[in-house]
Amino acid sequence: MGENRLPKAITSVSSDGREMSLNKMWNRRQCTKFNGVPYVIQRAAEAVFSDEGIKEAKAMTDAYMQNARIISDTMEELGIRYTGGINSPYIWFECPFGMNSWDFFDYLLEKAGVVGTPGAGFGSSGDNWFRLTAFNSKENTVEAMERFRSLLKE
Repeated sequence: MGENRLPKAITSVSSDGREMSLNKMWNRRQCTKFNGVPYVIQRAAEAVFSDEGIKEAKAMTDAYMQNARIISDTMEELGIRYTGGINSPYIWFECPFGMNSWDFFDYLLEKAGVVGTPGAGFGSSGDNWFRLTAFNSKENTVEAMERFRSLLKE
């Protein structure tokens, strides 16, 4: 048996017939196309971690979490089983009336003008669940929950 040798590095032939390393060609391509993080992005990252940026990010997070409390309070009031909204801006709840998530999506949109995410989009285990998000203004969240409450109290 012959000796155990590693295969020769993958190569390519250039237009002038020279053999070249694909690894070196790929590295050259990457270095040419990507010269690091753009300056404007570096400045934005710097701003986020400034005292003012941290304060603004906290205010935004607090506002979204307030919206999550508005949604979860509505679920509590209506006796709907739910999860989330404590450390996350998403509230998952069981679809009312034994509906599957796509039927509830249509029902909620047509009857209340409120949009959410059918759990079935996350796989078959989510089919009887629905997701609402707190990423909106307080005014829109309050209005959506008023519509939601009116629809489910019918």
